[in-house]
Amino acid sequence: MADKIVINDLNFYYNQKQAINNLNMSIPANEIFSVIGPANSGITTLLRTLNRLCDLTPGIRIEGEIQLDNQSIYAPEVSVTELRRRVGIVFDVPTPLPMSIFDNIAYGPRLARKKNKKALAETVELALRQAALWEEVKDRLKIQAMSLSGGQQQRLCLARVLALEPEVILLDRPCSGLDPISTAKIEESLTELKKQFTIIISPHNTQQAARISDRVAFMLMGNLIEEGANMEVFSSPKDRRTSDYITGRFG
Repeated sequence: MADKIVINDLNFYYNQKQAINNLNMSIPANEIFSVIGPANSGITTLLRTLNRLCDLTPGIRIEGEIQLDNQSIYAPEVSVTELRRRVGIVFDVPTPLPMSIFDNIAYGPRLARKKNKKALAETVELALRQAALWEEVKDRLKIQAMSLSGGQQQRLCLARVLALEPEVILLDRPCSGLDPISTAKIEESLTELKKQFTIIISPHNTQQAARISDRVAFMLMGNLIEEGANMEVFSSPKDRRTSDYITGRFG
């Protein structure tokens, strides 16, 4: 499997505080790649760095290289706007826009001025289907998105990213506030979506990582401790710290 993202010698600083230490990592295309670890392990920082959202934070400094399809995301010719379309992110707290379900999904494509009315409707339907939300909302697309349940709002936010036709989807604890049924629906969606997209997720817990991941990386205090196939990491971790974390001894 070809690598979609390659990270070489990444160091990340918030002013004088180092959040990521000399990280090297390769993320294959069309897989679910989970990054697990306790709080303050640098995982959210890593996800935000992959589509340069961290650029918006004052006082940061980045060393090293991140490549997307063999091109540095920091190359002068790279459009940050286009990068963020190609590498979309869904956060832990759902953030629907204060507008209808339809307009939430159509917002990005409309900004890109790429869709006529018919194509826009098709894009909205496809994104909602991909996020496993279409059957629940197809007859009420004009209602306010804020009236949806928490689980539906999170799938709406996923659909909003999918409407931009990304290549990589970043998910930062997307199920942290959801009930088991909503969590299961999102996990089912991700398993289908990896056929078309590369998915990098900070899971809600280690059990979720074990259920859905193809590969798993364990980070601790900004350091990559271990990375490998799901079965290898969870069945026979190479590092004692990995074993302690996944068995609940700390974190």
